[in-house]
Amino acid sequence: MTHNVKSATDLKGTLIKELLALLEGGNAHATFEAAVKDFPAKLRGEVPEGLPYSAWQIVEHLRITQRDILEFTDNKEGGYREIKWPDDYWPKDSAPPSEAAWEHSIREIHTDRKLFEKILKEADEKSLTEPFSWGDGQTLLREALLIADHNSYHTGELIVLRRLLGAWKK
Repeated sequence: MTHNVKSATDLKGTLIKELLALLEGGNAHATFEAAVKDFPAKLRGEVPEGLPYSAWQIVEHLRITQRDILEFTDNKEGGYREIKWPDDYWPKDSAPPSEAAWEHSIREIHTDRKLFEKILKEADEKSLTEPFSWGDGQTLLREALLIADHNSYHTGELIVLRRLLGAWKK
């Protein structure tokens, strides 16, 4: 019996470790940090031909969506309020209102990711896979995978956008 307990603990620890690595990115693709590093201010609001969004809209969409998932996940007090898809998830303006807004959005993405990672690190095996009482089947594991998948998808879009704008030198 001790062997089974140890194996379950090892599995949980390994799973959390891998989820954290997935959230940080960089295993199979560029990180969010690399995608936004030194992004030219004059290009942040540009929408290349054939693409629907600017870098600002993608970055702000990442912030809004990740915050929504974090608030949904950390809803123990019952204060989560669903936002309207797609209207509330995408900024209308293609350009950031200021340099400060761009920097704030990036900082918030990092801060919220760290808060989500803290929830993951504190999870026990049951809380990782047990459906939330306030959802319709969502689990902490599912929400972690959702953030990682969503963020990596849009990180790839940022890099394609930078390439199209001639601002990617990797």
